[in-house]
Amino acid sequence: MPSPARRWWHPLLRWTWRSLAALFVVLATLWGTLALWYQLPGPVALVVTVMTGWALLGLAAVAATLGVFDARRRPRAIPWAWLAASMVLLLWWQTITPHGDLDWADDMAHLPRAEIEGDRVTIYNVRHFDWQTRERYTQRWETRTYDLSELESTDLLVSYWMGPAIAHTLVSFGFRDGRQLVFSVEIRRQRGEAFSAIGGFFKQFELALIAADEHDIVRTRSNVREEEVYLYRVALPEAAARQLFLAYLDEADALRDTPAFYNTLTSNCTTLVFDMVKRIIPGLPGDYRLLLSGYLPDYLFDLDALDTSRSLLELKSRGHINSRARAADNGGHALPDFSAAIRQGVPAPDGHLIDTGTPNE
Repeated sequence: MPSPARRWWHPLLRWTWRSLAALFVVLATLWGTLALWYQLPGPVALVVTVMTGWALLGLAAVAATLGVFDARRRPRAIPWAWLAASMVLLLWWQTITPHGDLDWADDMAHLPRAEIEGDRVTIYNVRHFDWQTRERYTQRWETRTYDLSELESTDLLVSYWMGPAIAHTLVSFGFRDGRQLVFSVEIRRQRGEAFSAIGGFFKQFELALIAADEHDIVRTRSNVREEEVYLYRVALPEAAARQLFLAYLDEADALRDTPAFYNTLTSNCTTLVFDMVKRIIPGLPGDYRLLLSGYLPDYLFDLDALDTSRSLLELKSRGHINSRARAADNGGHALPDFSAAIRQGVPAPDGHLIDTGTPNE
């Protein structure tokens, strides 16, 4: 006769196992439903029909796993049918590969390409659009030459477009002649396509790395899209800044030769930059703020990578560029000193103010 402990312990283990198995089936079914919605080709009616069939099979598998059916008539084939369908779904998912030759939106049409001779770097396809509205703009793709021996600053720009935790991050390199070059990791939108954070988990977008003038890529966020943009001067050693600049160009080459998918969580505007910096400065700690990129300045402040002679609150106040960016507009066109104007009053890592300006707020 089984002991009292065995009488309650075995049913508990069986219930726990079934609950965990059912939870796995629920999550996998939800993932498969979204994967089919975002990637299955064909008419909407066909996609919805396949999604519905998959979801109903998943619900039946959950019910069978939990023992909802009568034990004597439990359709044991249902979980196995769901498992077989899952294998087919995964095999199909692996066939979805990124492309580099689609009908891209105008501002994503070209990726940068560089020729390097010693300190002299020639970059093709530097974007320098003149944005009047989101839909109306003048296109310019330029070839520019930079001298890496004159690279003197590295700045982080954080543009908030969906609450305090979610932001787009850009890195701007400054040269002794006053020019700034910005690198931005973005989704490579096709013509007419719009960003979807959920779609970014399901291979909806290829990955792009854009090299652009601040008049283009910063001004469009602060003045045209009216996002809240903050600028921080980063204390990155000269040699590390040079390596990071070149790492961006290597990444652009890799994406041009071997397209990759954007992923909202693992391959985005912050995680890719962190991966590059980590190769240059080993030992950087991982942190949740690398995923919640709106808090990235807090992470850099804790690493003493910003001006720590001031509070982070003051750095944020002085780094808020929107009013200065709007003041630097001239009838919808940025003034020649746009980059200098948005840096007025922003502390450098050594604690000095740029042009001894005052906060814009």
